[in-house]
Amino acid sequence: MARPSLSALKALLRRSRSGPSRSSRQGWPPPAASWSRPFGLGWERPYTVRYASNLDDGPNHGMPLGGFGAGCIGRAPDGSFNLWHLDGGEHWFGTLPDCQFALFEGSGEQRRAHALAVKPSADASRPDAGEPLSAWTWYPASTPERSTGTYAARYPLSWNHYSGVFDAEVSCQAFSPILPGDYRRSSYPLAVFVWTLRNPTRAPLDLSLLLSWRNTTGWFTNTDPSASVHFRDDGSPEHNYVPAIGRTEGQRNRWISDGPVCGVLLGGEHSAPLVEGQGQWCIATDATLAERHPGLRIQRCSRWNPASDGAELWEPFAADGSIPESNNDRRSGANDPASASLAVKCRLEPGESIEIPLVISWDLPVTAFATGTRCLRRYTDFFGSEGTGAAAIAAEALAGWRDWRTQIEAWQRPVLERSDLPEPLRMALFNELYDLASGGTLWTATSGADPVGRFGVLECLDYAWYESLDVRLYGSFALLQLWPELDKSVLRSFARAIPAADPTPRPIGWYFTQGKGRVEAARKVAGATPHDLGAPNERPWDASNYTAYQDCNLWKDLASDFVLQVWRTFRLAPSGEDLRFLADCWPAAVQALRYLKTFDANGDGLPDNGGAPDQTFDDWPLKGVSAYCGALWIAALEAALAMGQRLQLDLGLDTSSEQREFGGWLEQSRANFDRLLWNGEYYAIDAESGTPVVMADQLCGDFYARLLGLPPVVSEERARSALGAIREACFERFEGGQLGVANGLRRDGTPLDPNGTHPLEVWTGINFGLAAFYRLMGESATAFAITGAVVEQVYGGGLQFRTPEAITAVNTFRACHYLRAMAIWALWATHTGWRVIPGAERQP
Repeated sequence: MARPSLSALKALLRRSRSGPSRSSRQGWPPPAASWSRPFGLGWERPYTVRYASNLDDGPNHGMPLGGFGAGCIGRAPDGSFNLWHLDGGEHWFGTLPDCQFALFEGSGEQRRAHALAVKPSADASRPDAGEPLSAWTWYPASTPERSTGTYAARYPLSWNHYSGVFDAEVSCQAFSPILPGDYRRSSYPLAVFVWTLRNPTRAPLDLSLLLSWRNTTGWFTNTDPSASVHFRDDGSPEHNYVPAIGRTEGQRNRWISDGPVCGVLLGGEHSAPLVEGQGQWCIATDATLAERHPGLRIQRCSRWNPASDGAELWEPFAADGSIPESNNDRRSGANDPASASLAVKCRLEPGESIEIPLVISWDLPVTAFATGTRCLRRYTDFFGSEGTGAAAIAAEALAGWRDWRTQIEAWQRPVLERSDLPEPLRMALFNELYDLASGGTLWTATSGADPVGRFGVLECLDYAWYESLDVRLYGSFALLQLWPELDKSVLRSFARAIPAADPTPRPIGWYFTQGKGRVEAARKVAGATPHDLGAPNERPWDASNYTAYQDCNLWKDLASDFVLQVWRTFRLAPSGEDLRFLADCWPAAVQALRYLKTFDANGDGLPDNGGAPDQTFDDWPLKGVSAYCGALWIAALEAALAMGQRLQLDLGLDTSSEQREFGGWLEQSRANFDRLLWNGEYYAIDAESGTPVVMADQLCGDFYARLLGLPPVVSEERARSALGAIREACFERFEGGQLGVANGLRRDGTPLDPNGTHPLEVWTGINFGLAAFYRLMGESATAFAITGAVVEQVYGGGLQFRTPEAITAVNTFRACHYLRAMAIWALWATHTGWRVIPGAERQP
């Protein structure tokens, strides 16, 4: 992929572009601050995965649809539905051609009909299956010379605009009710598609809009009961996921006509109690459309065979827009797939237009884990847990979608209006929120201990464990500012996990990669801050420290990360200061800091890194006191002192002994940090290894202290000097500033090890966090240049809606769908002074 020069990048920022410009220069202009791409246009040279064992589904990714923790589906820029995250914590990517929209248009003697996606590829795993739905006519893809339409996304809104094929003007807006501070509707399992058809010609047009959908009940559950763990080539653990794709036994479809709902229910087997994968789907439109539009007709076909050539549905539809009406609810046997469809037929006179809402809802209430434990999804608090609520969910969508859209526009407006922020940054602020829906998210029903339920997002799909604490130090800024009660829920889960112990020995993966054989460590030591809240194949929230790449009991940043996030959430949540939350987390914060202090090997007040990678850069060994962990430690002690003072003053808790303890450590740490690490221009990576590199994130702790109004870790003069060295060595001298900031280079911008891993990677979330630090220090130009470079690589390189942890100068990436990238919301905080998004301040 050709990369822009630095001067071109600066020009791009001045012009405030947000994506490929072809569709914005001709035809339909994409909405402001949206990512857009010509419909179905391929990528010449997208980023590809760095490690063969890591996930790489290719660049054909669009915005996910569905509420947090409800499961989600994704419709790609070529019109296909290809992302299916419907089993909590798991991933399945594949196109079901019969899950699709289509449009018929008739004008006089002319007839045309197209499924509104590009032609699907044959299934390479089934060479005998032939061309899927060979009787269908597919929509033509754009080429570099001709655009047939545009896909655009500004999460949680997306648009499809079709051009040059139909006489009618055809567009679709899709969304789910993702509303800041709304802990009900943001959990709903549904997608709304609002189609707008307009007749710009001088003659009437007969139009028919079709929605077809496969019955997939029973599919999204793991059929491997062991989900055994093994290690990838990069040393990280993974488990087997074998979903029941294609299972058909017991499926049945039937019409549903209830109030505003006119559609088809797609169900399957129901056990008692309900098991994972069981439930319902519903496809529906508004039954009152016919009342408002005389002559409009809604047709339904409850069952047709998607394994055939599709002629039974397509031939009548292509002839006059009709589908064979039937309400056949027979149960499927083995290898007996069933799809359903509905069609909305209407005539538009010249100049007339119509808005047609089509809803896809699902009710798959159970998420199960390999040990036999399970949870109910958050939306079951409102629709029940029987798996029979898909029609009720659709009914609420058909009644409320206009209000939801208005509320989405209202909460997005403060960002859209910030013309002092480059448009690519505003675009990415919205679109990076995608991971809250598609990041393997779990959100449980409520309980007495968890009044908004338990919540978790995977570190990523390759590193499939929840809410990695070192990663969410950066990536949780979005959750804090928009859904602060969910952020509190996660931190309460860590507070419960810190005192727990699990002595089970496990092999540590990093030693395998180093050729050092089998080295084992206990899974969880009491008092150690866990790295994560577990994985979907075990007992998330209750069994922490799933990752075994390193011994996380030895990490030197996690306790500080926890304390800083607790104080940050207490001080800066838009819903206000919550003393009960602070009190809930205080005992764990004390225990965590005391545990970390045991790693102060020489009594200088600062915990020492041990020589093996023992912090968020877990392929990068540090030795002795390090700038990264030491600065976080000092900031965390300041936060802990502030916590203790507030709890004593406002709640009457006696925290005087802890304040004396932490104050003594803080005085000692401050006396030694600069003495051990300051080299006259920036801070050495550590005190003992002698590694001669400029570490880009050396002062993350100072950033957090300044952000939270705590005493800075270092002087402003030294912070600015270090930031200057970082800018020159790791940004401007690394690929000319086109990729972003590399993690660590020599002062002259050259690599210490040309084959190094973490030092030579550009970490998207670290870059966004570092950019926020520059902005906090008043260096907006640098902040926006760094952000612009990374956003350009992600959204120009086919990485949209699967933002990775890392990209490299050789066009590879690692760890897609990564949590840390939501650190871009730290830029919103630092640039606007924590301006509150409408709705985020609401209490649940």
